[in-house]
Amino acid sequence: MDSSLLHRYRHDRRKLLDFILSSGLIRSSSTSDIDFDSISADYVIECIQSGGGDLDVSKATTKQIDESMYPTMIHSQGGHAFFLLSDPDSAGSPPQHAPPSVEDSYDRQRSSIPVFFPNGSEATVSGHDLEVNRSYAVPSSSKSAKKTDVPSLGLPALRTGLSDDDLRESAYEVLLSCIAFSGISIHSSENSKKDKGSRFLTGLKNRRGKRHLRSHSVENHFEHIDNIRVQMQISEAMDECIRQRLMQFSMRKSHVQFDIPQIVIELLSGIQQNDFLVERSYTQWRKRQANVLEELFSSVNYHEMQELGILLDKIRNPEEWNVIMTPAERAEVLQAIRQVASSLSSKRGSSHIQGGSNYWSAGYHLNIRLYERLLFGVFDILDEGQLIEEHADYLKLVKLTWGTLGITQKMHDVLYGWVLFQQFIETGELQLLDQANLQLQKVLSGSFKEGTEEQCTDSLMCTVADNASEIRFSLVQAIFRAISLWCDSRLHDYHLHFRETPVFFQKLVFMGLTVATASSGTDNEVKVRLYVERSLKAACVRIEDTISLISKMEGKHPLALLATEVRVVAEREMSVFTPVLFQWCPDAGVVASVHLHQYYGKKLKPFLENVSLSDDAISVLSAAHNLEHYLIQAFNSKDGENDVGSFFIHEIDFYQIHNISRPIILDWLISQHERIIEWTGRTFHLEVWEPLSNQQKQAASVVEVFRIVEETVDQLFGLSLPMDIAHLQALLSIIFHALDGYLQNLVSQLVDKKHLYPAAPPLTRYKETMFPIVKKQVLDSVILDEEVDEKLKGLTAVKLCVRLNTLEYMQKQIDVLEDGIKKSWASTMVSGNSRDSKLSMGTTDFMHEDSEAVDELFVATFDTIRDSIADAIRKICELVGTRVVFWDLRDSFLSRLYHGSVEGARLENFYPQIDSVLNQVCGLIDDTLRDRVVASICRAALEGYVWVLLDGGPSCAFSDSDITMMEEDLNMLKDLFVADGEGLPRSLVETESKFAHQVLSLFSLDAESVIHMLMMASENMSTGFGSGILGQRSLEDANTLVRVLCHMKDKEASRFLKLHYHLPPSSDYVDSPSNESTPKAAMGAEFLRSASVRWGEKGNTSFRLLKKRFQGGSFRWS
Repeated sequence: MDSSLLHRYRHDRRKLLDFILSSGLIRSSSTSDIDFDSISADYVIECIQSGGGDLDVSKATTKQIDESMYPTMIHSQGGHAFFLLSDPDSAGSPPQHAPPSVEDSYDRQRSSIPVFFPNGSEATVSGHDLEVNRSYAVPSSSKSAKKTDVPSLGLPALRTGLSDDDLRESAYEVLLSCIAFSGISIHSSENSKKDKGSRFLTGLKNRRGKRHLRSHSVENHFEHIDNIRVQMQISEAMDECIRQRLMQFSMRKSHVQFDIPQIVIELLSGIQQNDFLVERSYTQWRKRQANVLEELFSSVNYHEMQELGILLDKIRNPEEWNVIMTPAERAEVLQAIRQVASSLSSKRGSSHIQGGSNYWSAGYHLNIRLYERLLFGVFDILDEGQLIEEHADYLKLVKLTWGTLGITQKMHDVLYGWVLFQQFIETGELQLLDQANLQLQKVLSGSFKEGTEEQCTDSLMCTVADNASEIRFSLVQAIFRAISLWCDSRLHDYHLHFRETPVFFQKLVFMGLTVATASSGTDNEVKVRLYVERSLKAACVRIEDTISLISKMEGKHPLALLATEVRVVAEREMSVFTPVLFQWCPDAGVVASVHLHQYYGKKLKPFLENVSLSDDAISVLSAAHNLEHYLIQAFNSKDGENDVGSFFIHEIDFYQIHNISRPIILDWLISQHERIIEWTGRTFHLEVWEPLSNQQKQAASVVEVFRIVEETVDQLFGLSLPMDIAHLQALLSIIFHALDGYLQNLVSQLVDKKHLYPAAPPLTRYKETMFPIVKKQVLDSVILDEEVDEKLKGLTAVKLCVRLNTLEYMQKQIDVLEDGIKKSWASTMVSGNSRDSKLSMGTTDFMHEDSEAVDELFVATFDTIRDSIADAIRKICELVGTRVVFWDLRDSFLSRLYHGSVEGARLENFYPQIDSVLNQVCGLIDDTLRDRVVASICRAALEGYVWVLLDGGPSCAFSDSDITMMEEDLNMLKDLFVADGEGLPRSLVETESKFAHQVLSLFSLDAESVIHMLMMASENMSTGFGSGILGQRSLEDANTLVRVLCHMKDKEASRFLKLHYHLPPSSDYVDSPSNESTPKAAMGAEFLRSASVRWGEKGNTSFRLLKKRFQGGSFRWS
């Protein structure tokens, strides 16, 4: 249990028992005379349950002692259970050897428990009781238990086996004696003392809340002494008895020099059995006093020690001392011992401490231990990691013991530092380590007076066993050595001890190096290197112990996991520990990097001897490369900053990861190439060209293709292996073939837009129907090829828009993909291929590739893809407009506009259909492509309007009165696409509609003017009537002018066409439009490919040729 919680529990227990006894439920004497720590709470409760009665303190005390001999039990229906003080799982196997024998003196000292009450009553306790259950002392705190890992100072052993509790109680007696002999009163009335004790305990409760406040001087010295009693864990009853005797002793011999034997003899002669409640308590107290005397006498080599031992044994023997011997005989024994003590003191008479005892030089080991116990009193018993508020006043009183114990200022500083350091080990409080550092710095500062006192301090020797020999140290050297050994035990594995508390690290390194230099003169730089190497070695051993199990659990190669864990150690080393160690060893980071690099290299070398393409190989090589790169970067940073460690470069045996991984990466890329091409083709063929969602309007296949490509890119650069331009070229080749194959498949699904134009009707001359009953000819229609027809079924406006969105998505993702690859490539070059790295020659054997060659690779790959995407977008945009106008709106727009008459088939009748198609397309297309697609539809709509004017067929003829309505319709069509400024720019629409206005202007001319223009155009023709492509028509084109004459409601035009071209009248035909009709071999195309026809001087010949062509068949326009 934590010591602070234990003290809180005991305090609450006392309060509860005091309340119960004061409540009247049970009759008892004054509660102020009862030590609540020594009575059984179960006994009190049983008395109350039995109906009250008198409290038998002796029985309550006996029951408490009996209960403390056994573990705490829990009584339940399922059986009894008890608690263990130790963890049975962590205790290990039982010892294989016999236990060591126990010395008689040690047995005698621990054979009984003193139980004391000031009222004179006794409680008989039989058997061997636990020594921790003392009624005279506050239960021991954890600080009295010696830490097993604290190195020994090497002081001479205590022959009598005095325990820490014995030393603490004896130290308190010495302190009280010194206070009394200094002239300070240590005894007061009982009531006054109890009141002061109560005030002090109240102060203890509030101490936590005001710990950091400045200490206040204590007005009454009794409070000082009472504080010391509580800190030294001495019971009030025992303290009262000791104070009385020591005060009397100081008054009798106020001007006489005193020492420890005199104090002990005075207490033995003054304190009698009737001062104790239990005889065994009195016996135990006498044994401690006898052991202190024996320890001192044996240390001065008294020649009649055997006779003196007989006297001391009489004191220890309870039967002889209490029963057989009379008071006079006991006084004779004490007088004999007093004479021996006086004789020894006078013989030694060479004390160099003014007013000091002559025993301190010979019994220094006991004196030092007593002084240690006094110094431990500065720690708060409620919070052992804190100093009490009155610690400065406490230390002033402790200094009164210097003459008696033979303590000097230097000894005090070093012992106080040692005590603070031990308490730091116990509690882990950083402030204690700081205080210990300050104390030891005082010792090292050498600001002490030279003289016999310091000579005596240095003459106190400690002996330490080192292998088969013994080494002697002075007290200061022994303490420095002990601190150094403990610091070394932690710093030789600082990765274990300071991973969670790195704040202690710097302070402990400072202390460890300081005391090591002072005690052995060790070079700090050498010692720090040793810290680094041993700590890293221990950390690597711990990793090895667990790596196999982790490998089995996670299914990863042990070497890959090992590299990762070693890097974690390296990162912690560089970030936490190296900045601290740098103060004493500038190349500490270099030492760590080289050590870890060599350690992993030994583990990796057998694996590299026979490595091939596999997941394990890639994972191990990647992890090894990451580790090596990190260590090299750390090496370079430390080397570059501090200009140290250059000589280590020859010690590094580089892993040569690039030479080993280069063919493996290429093999991996080749296998990925085949897989990606297969997956890309499969994804495309499963595509149905439907948008993913309202927000994501592209096809699902392109998302999957980029996912596959990006996954490959991430996997490649995720390998974290060194690469060269060959690997980049292979990667870009994969990307190019994947995306280019997708584009080729997409474009291959398109059809030429010429297949969407309707079949041009035969050229006729206008003539009104005279005999409606006469049978008329039907316009020819041609069936599309099956392949083209099948493609057109999948090329609806909706699916074409999805394709456009897909291409736009590709354009955006291409930029993202290129930027990502460039960044990853640059990162790879920095991590493994940096020309500036001092170790790049050892790490890799390849040259850093020129950035120009890399840029050319990116341009050749991604710009080509971008050009292909742009060309595909252009084709589909044109196809969308042509599809919408000439295929989807053929029956509802082209075939009905102005059919029969202009007034009866105005554009406003078909306006809703066009507007509906535009809304549908705008809702499907990506915003970045909307204007291009709408412009394509606008262009196709105007072409369709011109097509109606020039190729509307026998049912379309226009008179002069129709021109105004047709111009209104054309303006209405333009306004549809301008959409009040929210659609296409008006300038663009005006440009696209320019030819339509020009054609309308021809219809406003009289027939003679058009005929004249036709004759002039025929003279300038070089290849028939033009190219035969709608987009290349012009007003000077003979083909255009002929069609204007064909659609004029004019007799002169009809007569001209009949006379010169023998064209049939329009009344002979009836229109039968079909969505599937299109010309296979347009006569107009053949006509346009013929030799140029010229009129003028050769006009007759040219005109005859033109006439024959029109007469030879139905001249159709494609």
